[in-house]
Amino acid sequence: MHNAASVSASLGSVGLLRLFGVSWSWSLVAGLGVYLGTKSWKYFYIAARTAKRDLNGLYVLLRVKLALWRYMRQGSNIPSIFAQTVKLHPNKPALIYEATGETWTFAQLDGLCNAVAHWARSQGWVSGDVVALFMESRPLQVALWLGLAKVGVEAALINFSLRCDPLLHCIGVSGSKAIVFGAELADAMMEVNSAINQSMVRFCTGDLSAELLACLGAQSLDPILATASRHPPSPCFPPKGLNDRLFYIYTSGTTGLPKAAIVVHSRYYRIAAFSYFAFRMRPDDIIYDCLPLYHSAGNIIGVGQCLINGLTVVVKRKFSASRFWDDCIKYNCTMVQYIGEICRYLLSQPVRPSERGHKVRLAVGNGLRPSVWEAFTERFGVAQIGEFYGATECNCSIANMDGKVGACGFNSRILPNVYPIRLVRVDEDTMELVRDSRGLCILPCFAGEPGLLVGRINQQDPLRRFDGYANQDATKKKIAHNVFKKNDSAYLSGVEGKAGMAAIANAAGTFDCNSFLKNIQRALPSYARPVFLRISPHVDTTGTFKIQKTRLQREGYDPRLTTDQIYFLNTRAAQYEAMDEELYNAIAEGRMSL
Repeated sequence: MHNAASVSASLGSVGLLRLFGVSWSWSLVAGLGVYLGTKSWKYFYIAARTAKRDLNGLYVLLRVKLALWRYMRQGSNIPSIFAQTVKLHPNKPALIYEATGETWTFAQLDGLCNAVAHWARSQGWVSGDVVALFMESRPLQVALWLGLAKVGVEAALINFSLRCDPLLHCIGVSGSKAIVFGAELADAMMEVNSAINQSMVRFCTGDLSAELLACLGAQSLDPILATASRHPPSPCFPPKGLNDRLFYIYTSGTTGLPKAAIVVHSRYYRIAAFSYFAFRMRPDDIIYDCLPLYHSAGNIIGVGQCLINGLTVVVKRKFSASRFWDDCIKYNCTMVQYIGEICRYLLSQPVRPSERGHKVRLAVGNGLRPSVWEAFTERFGVAQIGEFYGATECNCSIANMDGKVGACGFNSRILPNVYPIRLVRVDEDTMELVRDSRGLCILPCFAGEPGLLVGRINQQDPLRRFDGYANQDATKKKIAHNVFKKNDSAYLSGVEGKAGMAAIANAAGTFDCNSFLKNIQRALPSYARPVFLRISPHVDTTGTFKIQKTRLQREGYDPRLTTDQIYFLNTRAAQYEAMDEELYNAIAEGRMSL
Protein backbone atom coordinates (compact mmCIF):
# COMPACT_ATOMS: atom_id res chain seq x y z
CA MET A 1 0.00 0.00 0.00
CA HIS A 2 2.88 2.36 0.80
CA ASN A 3 4.37 1.76 -2.66
CA ALA A 4 1.09 2.63 -4.35
CA ALA A 5 0.65 5.77 -2.25
CA SER A 6 4.17 6.96 -3.08
CA VAL A 7 3.69 6.42 -6.80
CA SER A 8 0.27 8.11 -6.73
CA ALA A 9 1.64 11.14 -4.90
CA SER A 10 4.54 11.42 -7.34
CA LEU A 11 2.35 11.14 -10.45
CA GLY A 12 -0.20 13.52 -8.96
CA SER A 13 2.45 16.18 -8.37
CA VAL A 14 3.72 15.85 -11.96
CA GLY A 15 0.20 16.24 -13.32
CA LEU A 16 -0.56 19.23 -11.11
CA LEU A 17 2.63 21.07 -12.10
CA ARG A 18 1.96 20.42 -15.80
CA LEU A 19 -1.55 21.77 -15.33
CA PHE A 20 -0.01 25.06 -14.15
CA GLY A 21 2.31 25.23 -17.13
CA VAL A 22 5.54 23.98 -15.53
CA SER A 23 7.89 22.31 -18.06
CA TRP A 24 8.11 18.53 -18.31
CA SER A 25 11.72 18.47 -17.09
CA TRP A 26 11.02 20.44 -13.90
CA SER A 27 7.76 18.56 -13.33
CA LEU A 28 9.57 15.22 -13.50
CA VAL A 29 12.30 16.44 -11.15
CA ALA A 30 9.65 17.62 -8.68
CA GLY A 31 7.76 14.35 -9.00
CA LEU A 32 10.93 12.41 -8.32
CA GLY A 33 11.53 14.55 -5.27
CA VAL A 34 8.05 13.84 -3.94
CA TYR A 35 8.54 10.14 -4.54
CA LEU A 36 11.93 10.00 -2.87
CA GLY A 37 10.50 11.88 0.06
CA THR A 38 8.10 9.02 0.66
CA LYS A 39 10.30 6.10 -0.37
CA SER A 40 13.81 4.83 0.20
CA TRP A 41 16.64 4.97 -2.32
CA LYS A 42 16.65 1.16 -2.35
CA TYR A 43 13.24 1.12 -3.99
CA PHE A 44 14.43 3.62 -6.62
CA TYR A 45 17.47 1.46 -7.31
CA ILE A 46 15.28 -1.65 -7.76
CA ALA A 47 12.95 0.27 -10.07
CA ALA A 48 15.85 1.41 -12.24
CA ARG A 49 17.21 -2.14 -12.53
CA THR A 50 13.89 -3.86 -13.25
CA ALA A 51 11.84 -1.20 -15.09
CA LYS A 52 12.50 -2.54 -18.60
CA ARG A 53 11.59 -6.11 -17.62
CA ASP A 54 8.52 -5.06 -15.64
CA LEU A 55 7.21 -2.72 -18.33
CA ASN A 56 7.60 -5.49 -20.90
CA GLY A 57 5.65 -7.78 -18.59
CA LEU A 58 2.97 -5.12 -18.19
CA TYR A 59 2.76 -4.74 -21.98
CA VAL A 60 2.25 -8.52 -22.41
CA LEU A 61 -0.34 -8.59 -19.62
CA LEU A 62 -2.32 -5.70 -21.12
CA ARG A 63 -2.26 -7.19 -24.63
CA VAL A 64 -3.69 -10.47 -23.39
CA LYS A 65 -6.19 -8.78 -21.10
CA LEU A 66 -7.49 -6.45 -23.82
CA ALA A 67 -7.80 -9.33 -26.29
CA LEU A 68 -9.78 -11.38 -23.76
CA TRP A 69 -12.00 -8.39 -23.02
CA ARG A 70 -12.69 -7.96 -26.75
CA TYR A 71 -13.44 -11.65 -27.26
CA MET A 72 -15.75 -11.72 -24.24
CA ARG A 73 -17.72 -8.75 -25.61
CA GLN A 74 -18.06 -10.60 -28.92
CA GLY A 75 -19.22 -13.81 -27.24
CA SER A 76 -16.26 -15.71 -28.70
CA ASN A 77 -14.81 -19.07 -27.73
CA ILE A 78 -11.86 -21.16 -28.95
CA PRO A 79 -13.70 -22.63 -31.99
CA SER A 80 -14.80 -19.16 -33.15
CA ILE A 81 -11.29 -17.73 -32.63
CA PHE A 82 -9.93 -20.65 -34.67
CA ALA A 83 -12.49 -19.86 -37.40
CA GLN A 84 -10.93 -16.38 -37.71
CA THR A 85 -7.48 -17.96 -38.04
CA VAL A 86 -8.76 -20.25 -40.81
CA LYS A 87 -10.08 -17.24 -42.77
CA LEU A 88 -6.67 -15.57 -42.55
CA HIS A 89 -4.60 -18.63 -43.56
CA PRO A 90 -6.83 -21.21 -45.32
CA ASN A 91 -4.03 -22.79 -47.36
CA LYS A 92 -1.15 -22.45 -44.90
CA PRO A 93 0.08 -25.68 -43.25
CA ALA A 94 -1.48 -25.90 -39.80
CA LEU A 95 -0.36 -29.30 -38.49
CA ILE A 96 2.29 -31.69 -39.80
CA TYR A 97 2.39 -35.26 -38.52
CA GLU A 98 6.02 -36.30 -38.27
CA ALA A 99 5.21 -40.03 -38.14
CA THR A 100 3.69 -40.05 -41.66
CA GLY A 101 4.73 -36.71 -43.15
CA GLU A 102 1.07 -35.78 -43.70
CA THR A 103 0.17 -32.09 -43.68
CA TRP A 104 -3.16 -30.49 -42.83
CA THR A 105 -3.81 -26.93 -44.00
CA PHE A 106 -5.96 -24.72 -41.80
CA ALA A 107 -8.92 -25.28 -44.15
CA GLN A 108 -8.42 -29.05 -44.08
CA LEU A 109 -8.09 -29.10 -40.29
CA ASP A 110 -11.28 -27.07 -40.00
CA GLY A 111 -13.09 -29.47 -42.31
CA LEU A 112 -12.01 -32.44 -40.20
CA CYS A 113 -13.19 -30.63 -37.05
CA ASN A 114 -16.56 -30.10 -38.70
CA ALA A 115 -16.77 -33.83 -39.51
CA VAL A 116 -16.10 -34.59 -35.83
CA ALA A 117 -18.82 -32.14 -34.80
CA HIS A 118 -21.41 -33.78 -37.09
CA TRP A 119 -20.43 -37.24 -35.81
CA ALA A 120 -20.84 -36.05 -32.20
CA ARG A 121 -24.30 -34.69 -33.01
CA SER A 122 -25.25 -38.00 -34.64
CA GLN A 123 -24.45 -39.75 -31.34
CA GLY A 124 -26.94 -37.56 -29.52
CA TRP A 125 -24.34 -35.79 -27.42
CA VAL A 126 -25.21 -32.29 -26.31
CA SER A 127 -23.44 -29.30 -24.80
CA GLY A 128 -21.81 -30.28 -21.50
CA ASP A 129 -21.38 -33.98 -22.30
CA VAL A 130 -17.85 -35.44 -21.98
CA VAL A 131 -15.94 -37.79 -24.30
CA ALA A 132 -12.60 -39.32 -23.27
CA LEU A 133 -9.68 -39.32 -25.73
CA PHE A 134 -7.00 -41.97 -25.18
CA MET A 135 -4.35 -42.05 -27.90
CA GLU A 136 -0.76 -41.21 -28.71
CA SER A 137 -0.10 -37.74 -30.11
CA ARG A 138 -1.43 -37.11 -33.62
CA PRO A 139 -3.20 -34.25 -35.45
CA LEU A 140 -6.50 -36.15 -35.26
CA GLN A 141 -6.44 -35.68 -31.49
CA VAL A 142 -6.56 -31.91 -32.02
CA ALA A 143 -9.38 -32.26 -34.55
CA LEU A 144 -11.31 -34.45 -32.11
CA TRP A 145 -11.31 -32.12 -29.09
CA LEU A 146 -11.76 -29.00 -31.24
CA GLY A 147 -14.55 -30.57 -33.29
CA LEU A 148 -16.30 -31.71 -30.10
CA ALA A 149 -15.96 -28.17 -28.74
CA LYS A 150 -17.77 -26.82 -31.79
CA VAL A 151 -20.93 -28.50 -30.50
CA GLY A 152 -20.21 -27.87 -26.81
CA VAL A 153 -18.97 -31.38 -25.98
CA GLU A 154 -15.96 -31.49 -23.63
CA ALA A 155 -13.01 -33.83 -24.15
CA ALA A 156 -11.13 -35.56 -21.33
CA LEU A 157 -7.52 -35.87 -22.52
CA ILE A 158 -6.14 -39.03 -20.93
CA ASN A 159 -2.45 -39.82 -20.50
CA PHE A 160 -1.62 -42.62 -22.96
CA SER A 161 0.89 -44.09 -20.48
CA LEU A 162 -1.82 -44.98 -17.95
CA ARG A 163 -2.87 -48.56 -17.39
CA CYS A 164 -5.32 -50.48 -15.19
CA ASP A 165 -6.59 -48.66 -12.07
CA PRO A 166 -5.23 -45.17 -12.89
CA LEU A 167 -6.72 -45.44 -16.37
CA LEU A 168 -10.10 -46.52 -14.99
CA HIS A 169 -9.95 -43.68 -12.47
CA CYS A 170 -9.37 -41.07 -15.18
CA ILE A 171 -12.16 -42.39 -17.37
CA GLY A 172 -14.56 -42.51 -14.44
CA VAL A 173 -13.79 -39.17 -12.79
CA SER A 174 -14.54 -37.27 -16.00
CA GLY A 175 -18.04 -38.71 -16.30
CA SER A 176 -17.40 -39.53 -19.97
CA LYS A 177 -20.23 -40.91 -22.11
CA ALA A 178 -17.84 -42.35 -24.69
CA ILE A 179 -14.17 -43.04 -25.30
CA VAL A 180 -12.10 -42.75 -28.46
CA PHE A 181 -8.88 -44.73 -28.29
CA GLY A 182 -5.96 -45.26 -30.64
CA ALA A 183 -5.44 -48.72 -32.10
CA GLU A 184 -1.94 -48.70 -30.59
CA LEU A 185 -3.57 -48.74 -27.13
CA ALA A 186 -5.92 -51.65 -27.77
CA ASP A 187 -4.04 -53.85 -25.27
CA ALA A 188 -4.41 -51.20 -22.56
CA MET A 189 -8.12 -50.96 -23.33
CA MET A 190 -8.45 -54.74 -23.23
CA GLU A 191 -7.09 -54.78 -19.67
CA VAL A 192 -9.86 -52.49 -18.40
CA ASN A 193 -12.63 -53.18 -20.89
CA SER A 194 -14.71 -55.39 -18.61
CA ALA A 195 -14.53 -52.82 -15.80
CA ILE A 196 -15.71 -49.92 -17.95
CA ASN A 197 -19.41 -49.18 -17.77
CA GLN A 198 -21.04 -51.06 -20.63
CA SER A 199 -23.17 -48.03 -21.47
CA MET A 200 -20.02 -46.15 -22.49
CA VAL A 201 -19.71 -46.08 -26.29
CA ARG A 202 -16.28 -47.09 -27.64
CA PHE A 203 -14.65 -45.88 -30.85
CA CYS A 204 -11.23 -46.76 -32.25
CA THR A 205 -9.01 -44.75 -34.63
CA GLY A 206 -6.25 -46.49 -36.55
CA ASP A 207 -5.88 -50.00 -37.91
CA LEU A 208 -7.42 -52.68 -35.70
CA SER A 209 -8.78 -56.06 -36.77
CA ALA A 210 -12.51 -56.68 -36.84
CA GLU A 211 -11.99 -59.42 -34.26
CA LEU A 212 -10.35 -57.08 -31.75
CA LEU A 213 -12.95 -54.38 -32.40
CA ALA A 214 -15.64 -56.92 -31.61
CA CYS A 215 -13.86 -58.05 -28.43
CA LEU A 216 -13.69 -54.46 -27.24
CA GLY A 217 -17.23 -53.68 -28.35
CA ALA A 218 -15.82 -50.76 -30.35
CA GLN A 219 -16.64 -49.15 -33.68
CA SER A 220 -14.04 -47.90 -36.16
CA LEU A 221 -14.17 -44.11 -36.19
CA ASP A 222 -12.07 -43.39 -39.30
CA PRO A 223 -14.63 -44.45 -41.95
CA ILE A 224 -17.35 -42.54 -40.09
CA LEU A 225 -15.34 -39.31 -40.19
CA ALA A 226 -14.36 -39.91 -43.84
CA THR A 227 -18.01 -39.75 -44.92
CA ALA A 228 -19.21 -37.04 -42.51
CA SER A 229 -20.06 -33.55 -43.72
CA ARG A 230 -17.24 -30.99 -43.82
CA HIS A 231 -19.64 -28.06 -43.58
CA PRO A 232 -19.77 -26.06 -40.34
CA PRO A 233 -22.31 -27.40 -37.82
CA SER A 234 -25.10 -25.26 -36.48
CA PRO A 235 -24.18 -23.44 -33.24
CA CYS A 236 -24.50 -25.40 -30.02
CA PHE A 237 -27.20 -24.54 -27.50
CA PRO A 238 -26.80 -23.19 -24.99
CA PRO A 239 -23.82 -21.39 -26.54
CA LYS A 240 -20.46 -21.64 -24.81
CA GLY A 241 -18.47 -18.54 -23.90
CA LEU A 242 -14.93 -17.94 -22.74
CA ASN A 243 -15.70 -18.86 -19.13
CA ASP A 244 -17.27 -22.20 -20.01
CA ARG A 245 -15.51 -25.57 -19.99
CA LEU A 246 -13.43 -26.55 -23.02
CA PHE A 247 -11.81 -29.82 -21.92
CA TYR A 248 -10.06 -31.59 -19.04
CA ILE A 249 -6.33 -32.09 -18.64
CA TYR A 250 -5.12 -34.45 -15.93
CA THR A 251 -2.40 -33.80 -13.41
CA SER A 252 0.60 -36.12 -13.72
CA GLY A 253 -0.28 -38.20 -10.67
CA THR A 254 3.25 -38.30 -9.27
CA THR A 255 1.89 -38.18 -5.71
CA GLY A 256 -1.43 -39.99 -6.14
CA LEU A 257 -4.17 -40.59 -8.69
CA PRO A 258 -4.41 -37.95 -11.44
CA LYS A 259 -6.89 -35.10 -10.97
CA ALA A 260 -8.99 -33.82 -13.88
CA ALA A 261 -8.18 -30.10 -14.14
CA ILE A 262 -10.89 -27.98 -15.75
CA VAL A 263 -9.69 -25.90 -18.71
CA VAL A 264 -12.15 -23.19 -19.75
CA HIS A 265 -11.93 -21.41 -23.12
CA SER A 266 -10.38 -18.26 -21.61
CA ARG A 267 -7.65 -20.30 -19.89
CA TYR A 268 -6.69 -21.95 -23.18
CA TYR A 269 -6.48 -18.57 -24.86
CA ARG A 270 -4.51 -16.82 -22.13
CA ILE A 271 -1.90 -19.60 -21.80
CA ALA A 272 -1.32 -19.64 -25.57
CA ALA A 273 -1.36 -15.84 -25.90
CA PHE A 274 0.93 -15.21 -22.92
CA SER A 275 3.48 -17.63 -24.38
CA TYR A 276 3.28 -15.99 -27.80
CA PHE A 277 3.87 -12.44 -26.58
CA ALA A 278 6.15 -13.16 -23.61
CA PHE A 279 8.65 -15.15 -25.69
CA ARG A 280 8.33 -13.00 -28.82
CA MET A 281 7.13 -15.72 -31.17
CA ARG A 282 6.60 -14.79 -34.82
CA PRO A 283 3.79 -15.51 -37.32
CA ASP A 284 6.18 -17.44 -39.55
CA ASP A 285 7.56 -19.65 -36.76
CA ILE A 286 7.39 -23.41 -37.19
CA ILE A 287 7.09 -25.25 -33.86
CA TYR A 288 8.49 -28.70 -33.15
CA ASP A 289 6.05 -30.16 -30.62
CA CYS A 290 7.42 -33.41 -29.22
CA LEU A 291 5.35 -33.21 -26.03
CA PRO A 292 2.22 -35.30 -25.44
CA LEU A 293 -1.00 -33.63 -26.52
CA TYR A 294 -2.81 -34.71 -23.37
CA HIS A 295 -0.65 -32.15 -21.56
CA SER A 296 -1.06 -28.36 -21.48
CA ALA A 297 2.50 -27.72 -22.68
CA GLY A 298 1.99 -29.71 -25.88
CA ASN A 299 -1.68 -28.97 -26.48
CA ILE A 300 -1.92 -25.32 -25.42
CA ILE A 301 1.51 -23.69 -25.52
CA GLY A 302 2.35 -25.69 -28.65
CA VAL A 303 -0.82 -26.42 -30.63
CA GLY A 304 -2.42 -23.25 -29.26
CA GLN A 305 -0.06 -21.17 -31.39
CA CYS A 306 -1.52 -22.90 -34.45
CA LEU A 307 -5.17 -22.43 -33.51
CA ILE A 308 -4.89 -18.89 -32.09
CA ASN A 309 -1.99 -17.29 -33.93
CA GLY A 310 -1.74 -19.22 -37.20
CA LEU A 311 1.67 -20.84 -36.68
CA THR A 312 2.60 -24.20 -38.20
CA VAL A 313 3.13 -26.99 -35.66
CA VAL A 314 4.96 -30.26 -36.29
CA VAL A 315 3.38 -32.96 -34.11
CA LYS A 316 5.78 -35.70 -32.97
CA ARG A 317 4.16 -38.98 -31.93
CA LYS A 318 6.72 -39.54 -29.14
CA PHE A 319 9.86 -37.71 -28.08
CA SER A 320 13.09 -39.09 -29.55
CA ALA A 321 16.44 -37.66 -28.45
CA SER A 322 18.28 -39.24 -31.40
CA ARG A 323 15.86 -37.81 -34.02
CA PHE A 324 15.24 -34.42 -32.39
CA TRP A 325 17.57 -32.17 -34.41
CA ASP A 326 17.14 -34.15 -37.65
CA ASP A 327 13.39 -33.52 -37.42
CA CYS A 328 13.98 -29.81 -36.78
CA ILE A 329 16.10 -29.57 -39.93
CA LYS A 330 13.66 -31.61 -42.03
CA TYR A 331 10.70 -29.35 -41.20
CA ASN A 332 12.62 -26.03 -40.94
CA CYS A 333 11.55 -25.59 -37.32
CA THR A 334 12.43 -22.31 -35.60
CA MET A 335 11.07 -23.14 -32.15
CA VAL A 336 11.14 -26.28 -30.00
CA GLN A 337 9.45 -27.27 -26.76
CA TYR A 338 10.91 -29.02 -23.75
CA ILE A 339 9.76 -30.17 -20.35
CA GLY A 340 11.35 -31.98 -17.44
CA GLU A 341 14.55 -33.74 -18.43
CA ILE A 342 14.33 -33.42 -22.23
CA CYS A 343 17.24 -30.96 -22.49
CA ARG A 344 19.46 -33.20 -20.38
CA TYR A 345 18.53 -36.18 -22.57
CA LEU A 346 19.60 -34.18 -25.64
CA LEU A 347 22.91 -33.23 -24.03
CA SER A 348 23.64 -36.89 -23.28
CA GLN A 349 23.43 -37.75 -27.00
CA PRO A 350 26.65 -38.13 -29.01
CA VAL A 351 27.68 -35.07 -31.02
CA ARG A 352 26.23 -35.05 -34.53
CA PRO A 353 26.25 -32.44 -37.35
CA SER A 354 22.47 -31.86 -37.21
CA GLU A 355 22.66 -30.35 -33.72
CA ARG A 356 24.17 -27.16 -35.19
CA GLY A 357 22.63 -27.28 -38.66
CA HIS A 358 19.11 -26.28 -37.63
CA LYS A 359 17.25 -22.94 -37.63
CA VAL A 360 15.91 -23.17 -34.07
CA ARG A 361 16.26 -19.84 -32.23
CA LEU A 362 13.80 -20.39 -29.33
CA ALA A 363 13.19 -23.23 -26.86
CA VAL A 364 10.11 -22.89 -24.63
CA GLY A 365 9.31 -25.02 -21.61
CA ASN A 366 9.76 -25.52 -17.90
CA GLY A 367 12.01 -27.52 -15.62
CA LEU A 368 15.35 -26.53 -17.22
CA ARG A 369 17.97 -26.77 -14.51
CA PRO A 370 20.53 -23.95 -14.23
CA SER A 371 23.34 -26.48 -14.61
CA VAL A 372 21.91 -27.62 -17.95
CA TRP A 373 20.76 -24.21 -19.27
CA GLU A 374 24.05 -22.77 -20.53
CA ALA A 375 25.39 -26.13 -21.71
CA PHE A 376 22.24 -26.53 -23.84
CA THR A 377 22.38 -23.06 -25.44
CA GLU A 378 26.12 -23.22 -26.12
CA ARG A 379 26.21 -26.72 -27.58
CA PHE A 380 23.10 -26.46 -29.75
CA GLY A 381 23.26 -22.78 -30.67
CA VAL A 382 19.76 -21.92 -29.42
CA ALA A 383 19.70 -18.16 -28.85
CA GLN A 384 16.70 -17.85 -26.53
CA ILE A 385 15.26 -19.93 -23.68
CA GLY A 386 11.63 -19.27 -22.75
CA GLU A 387 11.42 -20.80 -19.28
CA PHE A 388 8.15 -20.52 -17.36
CA TYR A 389 6.41 -21.84 -14.27
CA GLY A 390 2.76 -22.76 -14.00
CA ALA A 391 0.45 -25.72 -13.61
CA THR A 392 -2.43 -26.23 -16.05
CA GLU A 393 -4.98 -25.06 -13.50
CA CYS A 394 -3.05 -22.34 -11.66
CA ASN A 395 -3.66 -18.58 -11.74
CA CYS A 396 -0.11 -17.58 -10.81
CA SER A 397 1.94 -18.52 -13.86
CA ILE A 398 5.20 -16.65 -14.33
CA ALA A 399 7.65 -16.40 -17.21
CA ASN A 400 11.31 -15.55 -17.68
CA MET A 401 11.07 -12.79 -20.29
CA ASP A 402 14.61 -11.43 -20.09
CA GLY A 403 16.62 -14.64 -20.40
CA LYS A 404 18.14 -14.64 -16.91
CA VAL A 405 19.86 -18.02 -16.59
CA GLY A 406 18.15 -20.29 -14.06
CA ALA A 407 15.08 -18.10 -13.49
CA CYS A 408 11.55 -19.39 -14.17
CA GLY A 409 9.91 -15.96 -13.94
CA PHE A 410 9.50 -12.84 -11.87
CA ASN A 411 7.08 -10.79 -9.82
CA SER A 412 7.29 -7.03 -10.21
CA ARG A 413 8.65 -5.13 -7.21
CA ILE A 414 7.49 -1.74 -8.51
CA LEU A 415 4.03 -2.80 -9.77
CA PRO A 416 3.17 -5.73 -7.45
CA ASN A 417 -0.61 -5.28 -7.53
CA VAL A 418 -0.89 -5.42 -11.32
CA TYR A 419 -0.42 -9.19 -11.14
CA PRO A 420 -1.32 -10.18 -7.55
CA ILE A 421 0.87 -13.19 -6.85
CA ARG A 422 3.20 -13.55 -3.86
CA LEU A 423 5.63 -15.93 -2.23
CA VAL A 424 4.14 -16.34 1.24
CA ARG A 425 6.01 -17.64 4.27
CA VAL A 426 5.49 -21.26 5.28
CA ASP A 427 6.62 -23.36 8.24
CA GLU A 428 9.81 -25.19 7.27
CA ASP A 429 8.81 -28.44 8.95
CA THR A 430 5.09 -28.68 8.18
CA MET A 431 4.96 -26.42 5.08
CA GLU A 432 1.79 -24.89 6.52
CA LEU A 433 1.08 -21.21 5.83
CA VAL A 434 2.51 -18.89 8.51
CA ARG A 435 0.03 -16.22 9.64
CA ASP A 436 0.33 -12.99 11.59
CA SER A 437 -1.70 -11.79 14.57
CA ARG A 438 -4.56 -10.77 12.24
CA GLY A 439 -4.75 -14.28 10.77
CA LEU A 440 -3.35 -13.16 7.40
CA CYS A 441 -0.45 -14.75 5.55
CA ILE A 442 2.98 -13.22 6.01
CA LEU A 443 4.17 -11.89 2.67
CA PRO A 444 6.37 -11.70 0.97
CA CYS A 445 8.87 -14.13 2.41
CA PHE A 446 12.50 -13.07 2.32
CA ALA A 447 15.35 -14.54 0.27
CA GLY A 448 16.40 -17.91 1.64
CA GLU A 449 13.11 -18.52 3.46
CA PRO A 450 10.81 -21.41 2.50
CA GLY A 451 7.83 -19.99 0.65
CA LEU A 452 4.78 -20.91 -1.36
CA LEU A 453 3.60 -19.15 -4.54
CA VAL A 454 -0.03 -18.05 -4.30
CA GLY A 455 -2.32 -16.15 -6.65
CA ARG A 456 -5.30 -14.06 -5.56
CA ILE A 457 -8.54 -15.49 -6.98
CA ASN A 458 -11.05 -13.32 -8.81
CA GLN A 459 -13.62 -15.37 -10.72
CA GLN A 460 -14.72 -12.29 -12.69
CA ASP A 461 -11.25 -11.84 -14.17
CA PRO A 462 -10.19 -14.47 -16.74
CA LEU A 463 -6.56 -13.97 -15.71
CA ARG A 464 -7.23 -14.47 -12.00
CA ARG A 465 -9.93 -17.14 -11.94
CA PHE A 466 -9.36 -20.65 -10.61
CA ASP A 467 -11.64 -23.31 -12.09
CA GLY A 468 -10.22 -26.24 -10.15
CA TYR A 469 -10.91 -29.89 -10.82
CA ALA A 470 -13.79 -32.18 -11.67
CA ASN A 471 -13.61 -33.31 -8.02
CA GLN A 472 -14.77 -30.47 -5.74
CA ASP A 473 -12.91 -31.80 -2.71
CA ALA A 474 -9.66 -31.62 -4.67
CA THR A 475 -10.55 -28.06 -5.68
CA LYS A 476 -11.10 -26.95 -2.09
CA LYS A 477 -7.69 -28.27 -1.03
CA LYS A 478 -6.00 -25.86 -3.45
CA ILE A 479 -7.71 -22.73 -2.06
CA ALA A 480 -6.60 -20.75 0.99
CA HIS A 481 -8.58 -17.94 2.59
CA ASN A 482 -7.54 -14.75 4.38
CA VAL A 483 -4.27 -14.57 2.48
CA PHE A 484 -3.80 -10.97 1.27
CA LYS A 485 -6.71 -9.57 3.26
CA LYS A 486 -9.73 -10.74 5.25
CA ASN A 487 -12.26 -12.90 3.40
CA ASP A 488 -10.23 -13.20 0.21
CA SER A 489 -9.15 -16.45 -1.43
CA ALA A 490 -6.00 -17.56 -3.22
CA TYR A 491 -4.76 -20.51 -5.23
CA LEU A 492 -2.02 -22.59 -3.56
CA SER A 493 0.73 -23.86 -5.83
CA GLY A 494 2.57 -27.16 -4.99
CA VAL A 495 4.39 -27.52 -1.59
CA GLU A 496 8.01 -28.76 -1.55
CA GLY A 497 8.71 -30.40 1.82
CA LYS A 498 11.99 -31.04 3.57
CA ALA A 499 14.22 -33.27 1.48
CA GLY A 500 13.49 -36.92 2.25
CA MET A 501 14.86 -39.32 -0.33
CA ALA A 502 16.72 -38.76 -3.58
CA ALA A 503 16.37 -41.53 -6.17
CA ILE A 504 19.44 -41.62 -8.40
CA ALA A 505 19.78 -43.55 -11.64
CA ASN A 506 23.18 -45.20 -11.84
CA ALA A 507 23.20 -48.21 -14.13
CA ALA A 508 26.99 -48.53 -14.00
CA GLY A 509 27.07 -48.99 -10.23
CA THR A 510 29.80 -46.38 -9.79
CA PHE A 511 27.98 -43.95 -7.50
CA ASP A 512 30.22 -42.44 -4.81
CA CYS A 513 28.26 -41.42 -1.70
CA ASN A 514 31.17 -39.57 -0.10
CA SER A 515 31.79 -37.41 -3.16
CA PHE A 516 28.05 -36.77 -3.46
CA LEU A 517 27.84 -35.63 0.17
CA LYS A 518 30.75 -33.25 -0.23
CA ASN A 519 29.11 -31.68 -3.26
CA ILE A 520 25.70 -31.17 -1.68
CA GLN A 521 27.24 -29.81 1.51
CA ARG A 522 28.74 -27.08 -0.65
CA ALA A 523 25.66 -26.45 -2.71
CA LEU A 524 22.62 -27.04 -0.49
CA PRO A 525 21.35 -25.89 2.92
CA SER A 526 20.93 -28.63 5.52
CA TYR A 527 17.17 -28.99 5.05
CA ALA A 528 17.60 -29.55 1.30
CA ARG A 529 20.08 -32.42 1.63
CA PRO A 530 18.44 -35.83 1.13
CA VAL A 531 18.23 -37.90 4.29
CA PHE A 532 18.05 -41.09 2.22
CA LEU A 533 19.57 -42.05 -1.11
CA ARG A 534 18.16 -44.76 -3.34
CA ILE A 535 20.48 -45.94 -6.10
CA SER A 536 18.57 -47.54 -8.99
CA PRO A 537 19.52 -48.80 -12.46
CA HIS A 538 16.94 -46.32 -13.81
CA VAL A 539 14.30 -43.92 -12.50
CA ASP A 540 10.70 -44.23 -13.67
CA THR A 541 9.29 -41.12 -15.35
CA THR A 542 5.82 -39.96 -16.38
CA GLY A 543 4.78 -39.34 -19.97
CA THR A 544 5.94 -35.73 -19.58
CA PHE A 545 9.37 -36.77 -18.31
CA LYS A 546 8.76 -35.96 -14.66
CA ILE A 547 9.96 -38.35 -11.99
CA GLN A 548 7.30 -40.92 -11.02
CA LYS A 549 7.44 -40.78 -7.23
CA THR A 550 4.39 -42.78 -6.09
CA ARG A 551 6.06 -46.21 -5.95
CA LEU A 552 9.17 -44.77 -4.35
CA GLN A 553 7.08 -43.06 -1.67
CA ARG A 554 5.17 -46.26 -0.97
CA GLU A 555 8.32 -48.34 -0.52
CA GLY A 556 10.06 -45.65 1.51
CA TYR A 557 13.44 -46.60 2.96
CA ASP A 558 12.57 -50.18 3.89
CA PRO A 559 15.37 -52.36 2.40
CA ARG A 560 13.05 -55.39 2.43
CA LEU A 561 10.80 -53.86 -0.25
CA THR A 562 13.39 -53.27 -2.96
CA THR A 563 16.61 -54.63 -4.41
CA ASP A 564 17.91 -51.07 -4.87
CA GLN A 565 20.69 -49.96 -2.53
CA ILE A 566 19.48 -47.44 0.08
CA TYR A 567 21.72 -45.14 2.12
CA PHE A 568 20.97 -43.08 5.25
CA LEU A 569 22.62 -39.74 6.08
CA ASN A 570 24.10 -40.08 9.54
CA THR A 571 24.61 -36.40 10.37
CA ARG A 572 26.63 -37.17 13.50
CA ALA A 573 29.12 -39.25 11.55
CA ALA A 574 28.82 -36.89 8.54
CA GLN A 575 28.47 -39.74 6.08
CA TYR A 576 25.94 -41.86 4.20
CA GLU A 577 25.60 -45.38 5.60
CA ALA A 578 24.21 -48.43 3.80
CA MET A 579 20.70 -49.29 4.99
CA ASP A 580 20.17 -52.73 6.47
CA GLU A 581 17.37 -54.21 8.59
CA GLU A 582 19.11 -53.30 11.86
CA LEU A 583 19.51 -49.65 10.89
CA TYR A 584 15.96 -49.57 9.53
CA ASN A 585 14.57 -50.80 12.84
CA ALA A 586 16.67 -48.25 14.76
CA ILE A 587 15.19 -45.42 12.69
CA ALA A 588 11.64 -46.80 12.85
CA GLU A 589 11.86 -47.18 16.63
CA GLY A 590 13.32 -43.72 17.13
CA ARG A 591 16.72 -44.93 18.35
CA MET A 592 18.39 -43.17 15.42
CA SER A 593 17.40 -39.55 14.86
CA LEU A 594 16.76 -38.19 11.38
